[in-house]
Formats: sequence, structure tokens, C-alpha cells
Amino acid sequence: MPATIDAIYRADSRRVLASLIRLLGGMEAAEEALHDAFVAAARQWPQEGVPRNPVSWLISAGRFKAIDRMRQRVRFDAAQGELLRQVEETMDEQPDEEDIADDQLRLIFTCCHPALPADAQIALTLREVCGLRTEEIASAFLVGAPTIGQRIVRAKARIRDEQLPYQVPEPEELPERLGMVLHVVYLVFNEGYSASSGDRLVRRELSSEAIRLGRLLFDLLPEPEVAGLLALMMLHEARRAARMTADGDIILLADQDRSLWNRGMIAEAGRLVADAMRSGRPCVYTVQAAIAALHAEAETAEATDWVEIVGLYDLLMRLDPSPVIALNRAVAVAMRDGPEAGLRLIEGILENGELTSYHLAHAARADLYRRLGKKDEARGAYAEALRLARQEPERRFLERRLAELD
Repeated sequence: MPATIDAIYRADSRRVLASLIRLLGGMEAAEEALHDAFVAAARQWPQEGVPRNPVSWLISAGRFKAIDRMRQRVRFDAAQGELLRQVEETMDEQPDEEDIADDQLRLIFTCCHPALPADAQIALTLREVCGLRTEEIASAFLVGAPTIGQRIVRAKARIRDEQLPYQVPEPEELPERLGMVLHVVYLVFNEGYSASSGDRLVRRELSSEAIRLGRLLFDLLPEPEVAGLLALMMLHEARRAARMTADGDIILLADQDRSLWNRGMIAEAGRLVADAMRSGRPCVYTVQAAIAALHAEAETAEATDWVEIVGLYDLLMRLDPSPVIALNRAVAVAMRDGPEAGLRLIEGILENGELTSYHLAHAARADLYRRLGKKDEARGAYAEALRLARQEPERRFLERRLAELD
């Protein structure tokens, strides 16, 4: 029985928490109630058996435990009376699957509310929606657990004090608010897929949580933008097993063993991309996913359709004319038209003062110099990339490239 309860906790505790937040009117009370509900389950289920609908049972148990606690507090704090009255009004409400799904969506949008700082949105989402412990979040982002704990506490206090609404935005607000949610999910994925610093290139637990969150979001809100982001994350994750050597060193896309790629995940993501593109509402994530799909579906590096990829980058530049997108397009142009064509574009980006502190811009420039046989220029660019790189596997890769030029 303990194993059964533990499995239900891992699978469903965040669904229970989301509904308790709505019913009890606050995160702190809901977290207490969640704990009480599972304690009650551990006592009762071994004798009574697992209920037919464990999630509803846990929500009801947590709510009743919270009401009992509130009644005790009212004796010492009259201000709790109004909150108790509001919660008691929900006592007869039996949450169904649709209610629970809506509550999960409300929780995601609350954690990603624009009134909260970006770092707090990420920490709160990982804690409340994904269920990661404070220590796990701190380890992933290479900061102390007290720092993450303070971010979470401050975010909860701001939600409470400013009475930020626990709801899905109105239709006219949804595009802006959904963009914020997707941005937070993608930040989590990127930190897991390619850590910003440290000894490990990949923090699989974070990329897995981001994909799980993307699937949940798509189930609850099947918008093309959500499909595009989910597909993009899946296409990157499908190549995870081939991205590193056993020693943790980087393997470039062109050199990866494609038999290690997860073809089932690639096929699923491809269907999501196709549907999202057919919607007639292409967004940045969808176009990026379409580019990733072309890479993933090519049987060999030589078979990559660089003409189509450059065309998609042209579309992406119209949607998001950022320097990083321009850099990626320049690399694709170099593959289509030759290294000199790509190098001219990268030099122009750097001369404009854009991306001068971005190590990958210098690494791309160095690689094109290397392909042109200009070793001195390549050495200088690799050295600059190495100076700026913070991620140890990337630094080792750049050091090897420099050594190869000797």
C-alpha cells in the first residue's frame, strides 16, 4: 500500500494541489491540506482500500482537514471567519475531471503571472506545478536552496497580498499571458537541455519536467502555439542520447549517431508541427519546430534540406527579428551557399555590436574560418568564444578545436 500511495502522489499530487488552491483560497493552506490528505490516505486506505477516484477523495479529504483547522483558528483570530465561511460554501462541491483540469490550468497561469519576476515564475512553476523540491530547483539553477526558497516565499506572498486572480485569463488577454507561460516552460527546458553553466551539459530532470508540463498544457489548451512549443522540445529531446560521449563531451549534430535518436518521439512531434503549421497561425515556436523537424527527419547530415531550412529562417526573421535568429540563419546560409556567404552575415551581426558577448556567435565565426582554411582568424575567434563560454563541455569542445588548428 505505501508504494501505491507513493505512486499516486507522484502522478496526481499536483492535480490535487491545484484544486485545493481554488477551494481554500491560498497556496499555503492548500499545501497543508495536501499533506493532511495523504496522511489520511496512509491511515485509511490500507483498511478501506484505494477509492475508485483517488484524486477526488484526496481533494475532499484535504478540504475537510483544512476546514477543521480553520475552525480551530477562528477561536483565536476572528479575521479567519470570512475565509472559513467562503470555504464552507464549497463543502458540498464534488470536483469532476473537468474541474480538476481547469484548476491545473489556473495554477499554471497563476505561477506565470506577469506581476511576478521571471526568476520567481520559474521557481514557483517548478515547485507548485511540477512538484520539484526546493533543493532540486536550486541544484538545477546552481544557486543556494535558501535563495530559491526566498523567491518562492516572496512570490506566494505577492500573489496573496496583491490578490492576483487564480484564473485562466479572459480570451482577449490569453495571447499575451499564454506567451508568458510558454516562455517560462521553454526557459525550464533550455536549462535542462543545455545548462547555462556548470559541469553537466544536460540536466535531464528539468527537460523532462518541461516536456511533461508542455503535454499537460497542450491537453488543457490545444492551441497551435502550445503544439509548436511541445513539438520543439520533443524534437530536441529526441536527440539527447546522441548529443554527448560517455565522458560528457559534445557531439555536433552532423556527427551524431542517428540510430540513437528517438524516432517515435520525432514522429509524434512531426504530427504536432504539421497540424500547427496548417492552422495558418505560425508562431516562433512552430517555425523553430519545423526547422528542427527537417534536421530530425533527414536520414543523414548530407541529406538535410538546407534550402527549406533557410526559407523557414526567413519566415522566422519576420516573426522574431532577433540577433540570435539572424545568427542561426547565417549558419544555415553557410550550409546552403558556402562558408563565405555565412561568414559575411555573421561579421555584419558582430560589427553592429550585436552578440559580441555571445560565445556561440564567435564559435560559429571560428568554424567558418576553419572551413575556409584561415587558421589565424579561426584561432582568434575560437579563443574569444572560449573566453566567453561558461559551460564546461562547451569549453572542452572549443579547446579541442583550437588544438586541431596547431
